This record gives sequence, structure tokens and C-alpha cells, in this order.
Amino acid sequence: MDIYERLTSLSEVKYAHFSASLIPNIDKELVIGVRIPALRALAKEMFFDRDRFLHDLPHKYFEENNLHALIIAEIKDFDECVAEVDAFLPYIDNWATCDSLRPKVFAKNKQKLLLFIMRWLASDRVYTVRFAIEMLMVHYLEEDYSPEYPKLVAALRTDEYYLNMMIGWYFATALAKRWDDAIPFIEGDFLSPDARKMAIRKGIDSLAISHDRKVWLRSIR
Repeated sequence: MDIYERLTSLSEVKYAHFSASLIPNIDKELVIGVRIPALRALAKEMFFDRDRFLHDLPHKYFEENNLHALIIAEIKDFDECVAEVDAFLPYIDNWATCDSLRPKVFAKNKQKLLLFIMRWLASDRVYTVRFAIEMLMVHYLEEDYSPEYPKLVAALRTDEYYLNMMIGWYFATALAKRWDDAIPFIEGDFLSPDARKMAIRKGIDSLAISHDRKVWLRSIR
């Protein structure tokens, strides 16, 4: 059974319609409808025989790309992992696949990872930049934080909705983890109007931000 047949054997029609509604820039005919837990199980099953699939780019279906991201996430060697990320990033065309790409080995190699993040931030590809911001959000808002990192994110200017969404998500997470450092970016003229609006909205929705702080966020919308 090939990969497409495996995916269709796991598909759910209603879930395919739901998934397609969340990624309107993807042709709904390319969404098979496989839930993430099933894709994770398949990724682990394929992991030790992954090379042919990882090198068979571009993929046709949304779930094939998500499967690709989940396989990369399991690679334990940093250099191999980052090489596969580099090879895959140009083919990512939606937020859901981008956000599925969370390599576990990156958490143990933060100094080396920074060099790649800086290069990805300078890309002209929307989802490569989105991925770079996400990596700064996931790995560098706590013990490895630097005040320079939010400045890098705030300096980005774009009309791309899914990139502004990621900038907003980054600053909403920063509000939850580093309130005092994040506030000046929300109060001042540091973010684009769209990114600032998304940061405030996501901050208000966050379970990690106190009621009093949410009241303040609502007051400055």
C-alpha cells in the first residue's frame, strides 16, 4: 500500500471538510481528511524508512505535507534535521503545515539553531518567515531569551495575513511569559496595525494572561 492509499484509508469525510475550511488557500480537493494523531502514528511507523518520502517533493496532498513535517520533527540529529527543514520549507504553502513542523532536537541545540533562524527571518517566503518567528516563540521566550529577539519580530512589515497572525501570536505569547518586556511593543508604535490587533486579540483569548491584564488589553484595542 502506498502513502496515498494509507492516507485515504485513514480519512474522514467530515473532517476533510472541516480541515479545508481552516485553510482556504488550499484546494479542498487536496485535503484528504486525516487527523493529526493518526498522522503522528504513521510518521513514527515510516520514520526508519523515510528517505524516499522526504525526497519526493513536491507532495500533492495537504496531509502528505503534514506527514512530512511530523517525520522531520522526530529526527534526532540536529544537522540532518535542519537540512531536511531547509529542503522542505520552500514547499510549505499553508499555516497548518508550517505549525506542524516542530523539530524536537531544536530544543537541545538553541545556539546553533539561532543562525538558521536569522537566515529564515530574512527569507522572501511567507511560511519560511512564519516558521522562523514560531521557533523564536517556542524556544527563546524563557531562559534563552534576549531583548533583541522581539525587536527582530516587531521590525517585520508585511501585508500577508498569515505572517501578521504569527507576529501577533508571538507577542501574545510574550505577554504571557514576559509581560514587562512585551508591553512597550503593544503600547508604542512598534508593530504594524494588523499585527498589533492580532497580538491584543490573542492575548485576550490566552489562558495564561490574568483577568486584570486582559481588562487592560481591552482598554487599548
